[in-house]
Amino acid sequence: MATIGDKKVCVVGGTGFVASHLIKQLLQKGYAVNTTVRDPDNLKKISHLSALQSLGDLKIFKADLTDEEKFDAPIAGCETVFHVATPVNFASEDPENDMIKPAIQGVLNVLKACARSKSVKRVLLTSSAAAVSINTLNGTGLVLDESNWTDVEFLNTAKPPTWGYPASKTLAEKAAWKFAEENHIDLITVIPTLMAGSSLTPDIPSSVGLAMCLITGNDFLINALKGMQMLSGSISIAHVEDVCRAHIFLAEKESASGRYICCAHNTSVPELAKFLSKRYPQYKVPTEFEDFPSKAKLILSSEKLIKEGFSFKFGIEEIYDQSVEYFKTKGVLKN
Repeated sequence: MATIGDKKVCVVGGTGFVASHLIKQLLQKGYAVNTTVRDPDNLKKISHLSALQSLGDLKIFKADLTDEEKFDAPIAGCETVFHVATPVNFASEDPENDMIKPAIQGVLNVLKACARSKSVKRVLLTSSAAAVSINTLNGTGLVLDESNWTDVEFLNTAKPPTWGYPASKTLAEKAAWKFAEENHIDLITVIPTLMAGSSLTPDIPSSVGLAMCLITGNDFLINALKGMQMLSGSISIAHVEDVCRAHIFLAEKESASGRYICCAHNTSVPELAKFLSKRYPQYKVPTEFEDFPSKAKLILSSEKLIKEGFSFKFGIEEIYDQSVEYFKTKGVLKN
């Protein structure tokens, strides 16, 4: 295992749900952390990062994914770079220009800065299960692993709702692999599923809102969750803290290479609803879904990550217990 001490790392896109938890864990482990945000002068937006500065050496830099030159300073002297930022705009009328191009350009801008730096030894890119699981296969109980890729041709032709996001994550990850191979960068991609748990951010992250919609009764999000199962084949969930632990574990594990799926639990909307209804009877969780498929089409396997030596701390019970508590503190759920 790598010794830590005064090691310096960079987290690109520090304000987000995953990135802020990742920064917290890195500081707690004794790393010095540089992070980039789009607007360091927006004190409300970075208040949760400023609060983390009490834990250790955290420096905040201004950098936008579209501006290649801005990454040289935050990456200088860092051994590891975590690229967590991604443009998300589900309501976009023009996913090509709003999400796909900026996602690819952002990844390449960060990797170019890593290639120029003399200090970077390994880069970890946060990809998404949306880059693995979307395909035209039929059946139930299909097992997908890191060798599977989302079918971008299908997304481009069928254009299902929110197709721009999975297309952007898949194409950005593929562009990252191509650049890394051509420029001899030690790249690892972490592929998380839907993430829940509590957040350090001022606002509730959209992924936690989506994971919690059967409990909050938000019909718009319940439809989005059903859409997720129809498009990606399952409702696969992980705790955000486990996803961050996996990032650090893979950064430190010399033998690690390639892609790693990070998924704690695979289920379907009807199965999840039954579980939640039984565990939290006080929140009238709907359990009737008429002719909606009760079984997930596929499961995402984290076997590779587990074989590497990683173990998940949080199962489905803990993930939801903590998310429910978090929603209570935010005033979204009653006790």
